[in-house]
Amino acid sequence: MAAAARLFIRGAHSTLAISGVGTGKQSSLFKLSAGCSSRLKAQRHVAHFTFQPDPPTTEYGATQKMNLFQSITSALDNTLASDPTAVIFGEDVAFGGVFRCTVGLRDKYGKDRVFNTPLCEQGIVGFGIGAATAGATAIAEIQFADYIFPAFDQIVNEAAKYRYRSGNLFDCGNLTIRAPWGCVGHGSLYHSQSPEAYFAHCPGIKVVIPRGPLQAKGLLLSCIADNNPCLFFEPKILYRAAVEQVPVDSYTIPLSQAEVLQEGSDLTLVAWGTQIHVLKEVANMAQEKLGVSCEVIDLRTILPWDTETVCKSVARTGRLLISHEAPVTGGFAAEISSTVQEECFLNLEAPIARVCGYDTPFPHIFEPFYIPDKWKCFDAIKRMINY
Repeated sequence: MAAAARLFIRGAHSTLAISGVGTGKQSSLFKLSAGCSSRLKAQRHVAHFTFQPDPPTTEYGATQKMNLFQSITSALDNTLASDPTAVIFGEDVAFGGVFRCTVGLRDKYGKDRVFNTPLCEQGIVGFGIGAATAGATAIAEIQFADYIFPAFDQIVNEAAKYRYRSGNLFDCGNLTIRAPWGCVGHGSLYHSQSPEAYFAHCPGIKVVIPRGPLQAKGLLLSCIADNNPCLFFEPKILYRAAVEQVPVDSYTIPLSQAEVLQEGSDLTLVAWGTQIHVLKEVANMAQEKLGVSCEVIDLRTILPWDTETVCKSVARTGRLLISHEAPVTGGFAAEISSTVQEECFLNLEAPIARVCGYDTPFPHIFEPFYIPDKWKCFDAIKRMINY
């Protein structure tokens, strides 16, 4: 299905050649006018956010310009080089993966350490649990987060509970599961989902989502080094759109610690992944158009999340807006909202706002209307200020 989708997307820009017809002529069935083709091309290049890179740092040594997928590759390269037990496996990872995150690693480290698996997500995770239990540093890739659900039982009933069921005699804490995550502009139902909330209800695992290349490498290396199985969701729309100066050597960023990216006094904005860049733009809009000072917090780790940083901010600002791409009902914003309401009730100046995806399957051509863009967030801020 994915291959067919890519075929039709490419065909939208030009005439689509139909092979095996004998005449060798191009079919007029898929022919588009020049105006229509140019409009489609323009639409595909319009994003709902503007990536805002982190400032360069020399804290971890020499840096190099990398996009997000290159920072992932760098983290995996560092791990394979320093840990002889580390193995990477998944669908097409030996060929570099569909997003090129493992490109060159099989050639560098051998087919016994970077290898393909069958198209069987529960088998990939089950193998990872066994490898981690046996002492290997197991790094599994699920090709899209949308396809992680066949492995749900392995993650929730096996990986998350392995340490507990054995009384800590053995565990699979060396397991890390990577997966491309979130909307991408044209992914539709099966290539755009954000399933973090499903796993946030599962004690025994950690769930992490970075906002850019610098964060991605440090957080991924922290997940790999952590003594608990981790899910690491990578915003696929940022794989090439996000470019930052990233340290070449290994470094870690603490898990379960949110980061205050911008201090403010009137309202707290909380998000993770791609949505952070939406909220940073919204914060600037609120300051310029409304004179409202917004504090922006990147949660980074969904489970276990940093309640202290968020509650401390809300106690000071009195208002909270949470935004994520996943549907609003049962989304992780609901958990944050509930906790803050319990902890900061007397500090709240307005009802907590959730600006999220709709309670529908993720659409294709209607994606621009579905995603929680800056205008929806800005409208929510105005309602909160005027409450």
